[in-house]
Amino acid sequence: MTRVITYGTYDLLHAGHLRLLERARALGDYLIVGVTSDDFDYNRGKINVKQSLAERIEGVKKTGLADEIIVEEYEGQKIDDIQKYGANIFTVGSDWEGYFDYLKEYCSVIYLQRTAGVSSTEIRSETSHLNLGIVGGYEENVQNKYARESQSVNGLFVSAYCNPILNPDFSWKDYDAFLEQCDCVYIFSHPGRHYEEIKYALEQGKHVLCESPIALKKGEAEALFTLAHQKKLVLMEANKTAYNTAYNRLILLAKSGKIGNVVSVDASCTSMFHAPNANLAHTWNSICAWGPTAMLPVFQLFHEPYEKQMISLFEEETLSFDSFTKIDFCFPSAVATIKVGRGVKSEGELVISGTKGYIYVPAPWWKTDYFELRYEDPTMNKRYFYSLEGEGIRQQLLSFSKAITEGKTLSFINQKVSLNICSVMEDFHAFRGVKKLQSSFMIKGGI
Repeated sequence: MTRVITYGTYDLLHAGHLRLLERARALGDYLIVGVTSDDFDYNRGKINVKQSLAERIEGVKKTGLADEIIVEEYEGQKIDDIQKYGANIFTVGSDWEGYFDYLKEYCSVIYLQRTAGVSSTEIRSETSHLNLGIVGGYEENVQNKYARESQSVNGLFVSAYCNPILNPDFSWKDYDAFLEQCDCVYIFSHPGRHYEEIKYALEQGKHVLCESPIALKKGEAEALFTLAHQKKLVLMEANKTAYNTAYNRLILLAKSGKIGNVVSVDASCTSMFHAPNANLAHTWNSICAWGPTAMLPVFQLFHEPYEKQMISLFEEETLSFDSFTKIDFCFPSAVATIKVGRGVKSEGELVISGTKGYIYVPAPWWKTDYFELRYEDPTMNKRYFYSLEGEGIRQQLLSFSKAITEGKTLSFINQKVSLNICSVMEDFHAFRGVKKLQSSFMIKGGI
């Protein structure tokens, strides 16, 4: 008996897939079809898959061509499967020609000509077309990243760009003209402008993805979420760390009791920033630039009520521009500390402490691909590695796109977390409970 094995994602099963499976079936007496798992696809950068693994397996099953269906879950599995199932022939589409020649050591390798003009990528792009507008600000590097990463999301196209901050003559009339070119917008202007810009976009019927914080007052954020719900529009908070696979997995492990009851979170996010050379009125301060990221694990793991103490070093107090802020949170059964800074440098690590062990994430934890579970007995320690594509931005844009086109709630940040972040922002900018550090000056000379 000649056993044939082939692999694919088989998303939105089409004529091209069917033709390949028919030709693979004709090569032998028994056909084994490997269908890629969701995690395997994501870790190799294939993020636009529309159907779940179960749906894709069912699609292959309904063709009646597969004698056996298996799931591909890790790199190198093809060698294991060929040996495990005794495959005589490995076959795949000709667009992979030469890539799998290393398998010739284990079986025959045959590349089949693909059906021209048919692909899942084209089908996905045709079924969803969204024009994305980008509202920029003083710091353009972030919005440039979003424009670049949007190219990896099927059906999402950057159609317009505006920068109210760098254009002093910019008016709401200009914003109207900008919005007419968009189905949805990504806003990264200045936190002080977010509320008005989001509100106006929602009123014009546009879906909104806004860099965290959504607003500088809790009441404003609540009003925006209510407006979006009333108009049946998507309002999502942009925080790339929330969409990082490694980060999501460590939060799930913490919640599932792998380190016992979580009693403490310590998060540090800092970067060097030369404030004197910048326009501080239009520049993100430390609490806005880093605060939402540092507070993310705190409010995802712990819930209200809580008390807090804030200590800040201000570069320019009249503009609420802090170069460093430390916040201590006290919850009924846990505590947390965050340190954020633009102009102050610290080790950017995350430590989540529990009654059985702790989770350690090395710097920079906010875009990590690796973390450890550590215990009193070091032989129980475990390391986790995950692929990091686009710093989480790519997955965030994909979730935003799917929320719009498929009506799925795919935000990795729930509204309660968003509102808690906005509440801290409100207290900080009103100087409620903020202890101010005195600036220190470097003395030239000395020892």
